[in-house]
Amino acid sequence: MNANRYYSVIKNHQLPQVSIIGAGAIGQLIYQQLSSSKTQVNFIGRTEKSQQQAVTYTNLAQQQTTCTAMIVGRNDWSLQLVNTKLLIVCVKAYQVVAALKPIIKLLNHDCHILLLHNGMGPHLEVNNMLNGQGLSLGTTSQGALKKSTWHTQQTGQGVTQLGHFTGPLMSETIKSSLLSNIPQSQWFEDILPMLWQKLAINVAINPMTAIHDCRNGELAAAQYRNTITAAVTELAQVAAAESIVLDLEGLLTRVYQVIELTAANYSSMHQDVHHQRKTEIESINGFVVQMASRHALRAEINQQLLASITTLEQGYLSNA
Repeated sequence: MNANRYYSVIKNHQLPQVSIIGAGAIGQLIYQQLSSSKTQVNFIGRTEKSQQQAVTYTNLAQQQTTCTAMIVGRNDWSLQLVNTKLLIVCVKAYQVVAALKPIIKLLNHDCHILLLHNGMGPHLEVNNMLNGQGLSLGTTSQGALKKSTWHTQQTGQGVTQLGHFTGPLMSETIKSSLLSNIPQSQWFEDILPMLWQKLAINVAINPMTAIHDCRNGELAAAQYRNTITAAVTELAQVAAAESIVLDLEGLLTRVYQVIELTAANYSSMHQDVHHQRKTEIESINGFVVQMASRHALRAEINQQLLASITTLEQGYLSNA
């Protein structure tokens, strides 16, 4: 189907329109899971012209399928986005605001936005950008990697946690489509505690594996215990100041469970540093430091981890 025919169809179609910003591993994985349902899904692209793109997916059973996705070019943004009922943002945390700025003014008031990324913080900025749209947040522990630009392989099962943050509620039709097509997905009326719990895992594992250039499992060593405990304790104190009550003992138990379950894996931040890419440290330990400052709390260990990763980043990004 060419682009003109595609837009003629969507104008007259009653199926929910879902657009995805971000065609990374998770963005393509979510695309595959939703496109198998009665939902019309597309990617919002950055080139001028819309195009069809063959997208390949390899599942956990090593079965490979290829489908055709519509990549909506800038020339057609307004035509597509006026019909979009759900906009899923799957870019890196530090890219969220910039990705949404040219898009959000083209959305109808009844469009709902879902942020799905590591870390926390962008939701506070996006909240100030909304023009009547509702905003939901999510996190996923599904594993996926890109074999090539348009070939994604699922590498692990995982839970996807979604929930409302602000503004009009997500329609039941859209919510049902997400929950019935994304495996092990859950809906929470209050999503923030879930995000803080996920953040506790990230503040411990991500920077430590990057700093010490190790796999996740190596963090089980006694020499790292004090730093991990302190970083998670600071997070729990900051969360409490934000009226989010977390069980510190439970958080630490979960951190070490993840270290054990993913022992052979490299964290995303380790890989970012290894490949000399910008990390999401500002939305992980940086967010804890930012919120601690807001409440006049100290977060010394998170500050140290933030500074260490920032120094590593500056070392290679300044030479890029």
